[in-house]
Amino acid sequence: MNMPLISDQIITDWQPHYPQVWGNQALRLQHRLASSDLFTDEALAALIESSPRETYHVNYSQKTPGNPPKRREGEIKGLSGAEVIETVRQGNIWVNLTAPARTNPAYGALLDSLYAEFEERVPGFASYKRNLTILISSPNVSVKYHSDVPGQSLWQVRGTKKVYVYPAQAPFISQPALEKLILGQLRETDMPFEPWFDDFAQVYDLEAGQMLHWPLNGPHRVVNHGMLNVSFTTEHWTDDLRKHYAVNYANGILRNTLGMQKLSQQVTGLSYMAKLGIAGAVKFSPLNPQKKKVYTVDFQVDPAAPEGVRDIPAHSFAK
Repeated sequence: MNMPLISDQIITDWQPHYPQVWGNQALRLQHRLASSDLFTDEALAALIESSPRETYHVNYSQKTPGNPPKRREGEIKGLSGAEVIETVRQGNIWVNLTAPARTNPAYGALLDSLYAEFEERVPGFASYKRNLTILISSPNVSVKYHSDVPGQSLWQVRGTKKVYVYPAQAPFISQPALEKLILGQLRETDMPFEPWFDDFAQVYDLEAGQMLHWPLNGPHRVVNHGMLNVSFTTEHWTDDLRKHYAVNYANGILRNTLGMQKLSQQVTGLSYMAKLGIAGAVKFSPLNPQKKKVYTVDFQVDPAAPEGVRDIPAHSFAK
């Protein structure tokens, strides 16, 4: 099911001064993808039906004000893609398709087109290890306060959601918490959160045809408005982002093994070169603390169950 991409420029409101704030400030832009055939119910249903287990997540969390409780992991069995989407529309879940390009190369072509535009428009921006993840989510669901390790953007295709973006600095994200996140000792949705953080957030009602890009590791959380939402995230790496990753990786190792507390995050000089060597030596050795993530699955998507969730005996899978 290879579908044609929009041939015109995808971003429609780019301004000449945007390169000066790209990656340093939250930036909301307009795009043309709200009408793309890649995100219709039919296209998404086909993706759901053809996605292997290791390329999707289904999550549930209680609808509560503020930052919701810990989310639950589920699975899809015995349902058509159309049934899953209708359950999402009526329920309280979200489906996360983490590798759509493996099923349909058109999503990979779209990803390449998006980054080609940004690389053309932002001098010196060169990305690699890019990925596109599709999110199909129920009305009014919330995504917990979290931070991502690579460069990240959120693209709204259908529906509206409220996005809270917090400063990418302490106390909103502490240096030890970022190190634990990079080392895999802390899941991104387990970042420490306080209700008063909202007083310092930039808040956006992200509508269909808009995207949002924020600074590296910027914490954020999301609350859907009262309708089915379809969006996708893009993530990427650059040489500069990899330098920050290596420094924080090495700092985490030094903090854990030697108890060091005052650790620089500079990405130049002799200390950076030493940390780069530490990161490389540990990451590609048996001492690497990063392990496969293990998810505990305890519900199944069920159109007949309340909120689309039917409890099942817990079991695990690694990814």
